[in-house]
Amino acid sequence: MRQSDTLPEARSSGAAVVQRGFNWQRIVLYIILLLFAVYYLLPLYVMLVNSFKPLAEIRGGDMLALPGTWTTAPWASAWSTAQIGVQATGLKPYFINSILMVVPAVLISTVLGALNGYVLTKWRFRGHGVVFGLLLLSCFIPFQIVLIPMARMLGLLGLAGTTWGLVIVHVVYGLGFTTLFFRNYYEAFPTELVRAAQMDGAGFFRIFFRILLPSSGPIIVVSVIWQFTNIWNDFLFGASFADVDSVPMTVALNNLVSSSTGVKEYNVHFAGAVLAALPTLIVYVVSGRYFVRGLMAGAVKG
Repeated sequence: MRQSDTLPEARSSGAAVVQRGFNWQRIVLYIILLLFAVYYLLPLYVMLVNSFKPLAEIRGGDMLALPGTWTTAPWASAWSTAQIGVQATGLKPYFINSILMVVPAVLISTVLGALNGYVLTKWRFRGHGVVFGLLLLSCFIPFQIVLIPMARMLGLLGLAGTTWGLVIVHVVYGLGFTTLFFRNYYEAFPTELVRAAQMDGAGFFRIFFRILLPSSGPIIVVSVIWQFTNIWNDFLFGASFADVDSVPMTVALNNLVSSSTGVKEYNVHFAGAVLAALPTLIVYVVSGRYFVRGLMAGAVKG
């Protein structure tokens, strides 16, 4: 037998060995990822399952088991009849407060961040690097440092204890992040298009709204998801600056758990926790892949 006749067989057998080895590596990797996924999703599973159990069944132990008797009464109680503080209002009004706070704060901080990124990349001025550095520094300032000066400013503006006061707080604190996102994204945008539009007589806002903003979909998604998650999950600012009529969802959930006297209604607490986490879960499930794409789009300059 000639040597050339054995070469194809040797190559095919070698490729098969490599393929089997590669498959084993993938299997091990998937097993590790599955274990991590189970580890991180286990608390969510416990909350979700026990929110549909009667309280007596939770006291019986085995919180990992599926409900023997399914009930939605804990959800109804957490939403509209649970006692929070001295009132039996449930989480519904506080959920609405969070919506009224999050939506304008996300929109305003995203638009202002886009304008800042536009100016810092396409309309540069003397000292633009210093301005960007200061905005970037604001991303690393701890929440606790700004509590007293922020409370003082809200008092001077007459917005202490109001929803719009919380909106301003979150816009100011999130502006550094949104500016960073849009600045990095617009840095890779062709400056020649902006110069050509200027030569055609387009002004500042026309270039922004007609050229840059329509092409900013990926980074807008990043900014919206980032701000929505941070603002919705915030507890410190809500507990520090909110009044009785402007308490957000996270603060109300804490009050729901701590105000329970006598018998602890764990099923109601679990249902309330899921209700509080539901908006951010929906946002990430629906648009999580666009968040990663937007980050990658702003990370590459070319």
